[in-house]
Amino acid sequence: MQNDGTLFIGGSSKPQTLALKFANRHGLIAGATGTGKTVTLQILAEGFSKAGVPVFLSDVKGDLSGISQIGKANPKLERRAAEIGFEDFGYAAAPTVFWDLFGKKGHPIRTTVSEMGPLLLARLLELNDTQEGILNIAFELADDQGMLILDLKDLRALLAHVGENAKELSSHYGNVSKASVGAIQRRLLTLKQQGAEKFFGEPALELKDFMSFAHDGSGQINVLAADKLMMTPRLYATFLLWLLSELFEELPEIGDPEKPKLVFFFDEAHLLFDDAPKALVEKVEQVVRLIRSKGVGIYFVTQNPLDVPESILGQLGNRVQHALRAFTPRDQKAVKAAAETFRPNKSFSAAEAITELGVGEALVSTLSGKGVPTVVQRTKIRPPMSRMGPAKAAERKAVMEASPLAGRYDKSVDRRSAYEVLTEKADQAARELEEREAAEQAAKKRKKQTVKPAPARKTRRRSSSRQSVGETLMKSIARSLGSNIGRQLVRGLLGSLFKGR
Repeated sequence: MQNDGTLFIGGSSKPQTLALKFANRHGLIAGATGTGKTVTLQILAEGFSKAGVPVFLSDVKGDLSGISQIGKANPKLERRAAEIGFEDFGYAAAPTVFWDLFGKKGHPIRTTVSEMGPLLLARLLELNDTQEGILNIAFELADDQGMLILDLKDLRALLAHVGENAKELSSHYGNVSKASVGAIQRRLLTLKQQGAEKFFGEPALELKDFMSFAHDGSGQINVLAADKLMMTPRLYATFLLWLLSELFEELPEIGDPEKPKLVFFFDEAHLLFDDAPKALVEKVEQVVRLIRSKGVGIYFVTQNPLDVPESILGQLGNRVQHALRAFTPRDQKAVKAAAETFRPNKSFSAAEAITELGVGEALVSTLSGKGVPTVVQRTKIRPPMSRMGPAKAAERKAVMEASPLAGRYDKSVDRRSAYEVLTEKADQAARELEEREAAEQAAKKRKKQTVKPAPARKTRRRSSSRQSVGETLMKSIARSLGSNIGRQLVRGLLGSLFKGR
């Protein structure tokens, strides 16, 4: 940082600087692979830190971890510094805190499922409209019943409850499809297998821990280990969008400060917008537009300026454009688009210069005066003070052990939430069912014991078990009387007897 409230970026016909009071107007660092984007990100992070501005950046390739170490003496870098007039050049490490969603290369970063919210979670799970609607129902049900959704097992238990009570819930919240609930559960299982369950839980990140300072007043540089995270790009993009949303919601309005409260570097920015639904892009646009008044500057780092939607690209006032290659029609379109965003310089063609820039060179235009972009300049980027390249494992470990946040987030906490509440309800229902069945069995047993057996019938004892001829005849006659034939036979017999008399 220079004494006039600017950051030194590099030199051309005159020094190229970034005014701190316009640093919250956002920015873009673009260029093909190997053209020097990472070094530009590193020197801007160093400059902001030295100016007392905390920084957050994602370390996609692992190279930026070297910002925590003192740079090695290098005659080439020293000549570059002298050539461009970088009088403050010297080797120094920046105050660094390492973070890692998986908790291996830095302090764990966690948030709760509730804080993530159904919109971002639906984006993370790649849900369709119907499935997203059911997710909204689950969140609404949890709110109505006072259940916390902290981690993935809470959400899975809640969705299981929704599926089991689909008929009852449909009448109150809207149609609930058990098939859609099952589809969401399968997506959650995949997310768990990718290790994302470590991201959801407590203790959740407190944003104030991102905006702290070293003992000398330098801003803390928060480095997110993103090399493994890049294997799950949707989780990476969703996490960064969640972080932006949290900053937007929690930070107070401060207008245009003399310097930002936080600068946020979004590396591999295209991942945020690839296949993103319109509603999500609109949310990003809203956050980018409004978070400036919260004192937060957002800098997108990407290979191609066309990776960033035009509605957002137009809000990025500070530009550093490294070389682009014009091999394909899309490349040529990108070169033309990038050149047209700069305020023209009469001494050269920006479109031609973009394809001719060497490593460590860039076209630079920043906001100055009343927020007006400066004329674009072909610039040699200044060398970094910290180490270029990754920190060793032992060096990273030493930084983590000396961190003021050591032990704060390292151990997870599992308090009573939706999973425990629903498990308790299920156990209670099972006990009540067992008690009811036991009571019914006992009642049946008592009823069986109180019923008296019927008394035995008394029978006359015969002297002989054999029937006499007369008894046999009389029984035969009695049976015959029960039928028409028998009655006719008796009448005929009696009639003949009386008639003969």
